[in-house]
Amino acid sequence: MTVETGGLVGQSKNNITTTVKHVNNRVRYGNKTEKKNRSYKKMRREVVFPRVPDVLQQLFVSCTQIFRGPGFVPPASDVNKLCDIIDKMKPEDVGLSKNLQFFKPTGSVNRTPRVTYTTIYQCDQFSLCIFFLPETAVIPLHNHPEMTVFSKLLLGKMHIKSYDWVEPKDSIPPSKLRLARLKANSVYTAPCNTSVLYPTTGGNIHQFTAVTPCAVLDVLGPPYSKEDDRDCSYYKDFPYSAFSSKSSR
Repeated sequence: MTVETGGLVGQSKNNITTTVKHVNNRVRYGNKTEKKNRSYKKMRREVVFPRVPDVLQQLFVSCTQIFRGPGFVPPASDVNKLCDIIDKMKPEDVGLSKNLQFFKPTGSVNRTPRVTYTTIYQCDQFSLCIFFLPETAVIPLHNHPEMTVFSKLLLGKMHIKSYDWVEPKDSIPPSKLRLARLKANSVYTAPCNTSVLYPTTGGNIHQFTAVTPCAVLDVLGPPYSKEDDRDCSYYKDFPYSAFSSKSSR
């Protein structure tokens, strides 16, 4: 058997068949089949563990050193360190490729596209996850309470709109309209640099709209938690002119 990278090991009932698979099928692997000898009561199973890309391992280790829980904002030096690592990351570092069927535009959408995600790692201090948005899919306007978030568009083209609150949170009841300042309203195409949002700045409230099928890597410190009163809230934006014209009458 020829093994160039890690994968999954499978076993059949009659024959012991060892195969190694990869998520994007870019690498071909050899198969080795051995006839089961009835004289042996037990057959040794070979286990092949996937090799973690160096840049992903570096990101994980740095996150364990930098994030310290709710309310903590990393200093500028640590923010730059994480950005440098994430900027180097490619789709292949998380098992993705633009040649996968998901990332090929269909040209027509017959139903509401579904956003999905996968978690690479999560603890109380931080989480690493990837969001998958089919063409025209939307992650509505939402916030990141007490969180510092690093985002990188790995594949695709996406429209991002983001805001920051103008007034302090405690000055206005949650059910009332609040004034927000537009931070970003642009279309981004992968590969692009890492974006960073903070608890009160950097576009903490944002919306993602997929122009083409997209994959977004998110590093959240700390992650969402209902138990710690850090749940996600969704919003709808209205132009300020609609209210300023009414107040002037």
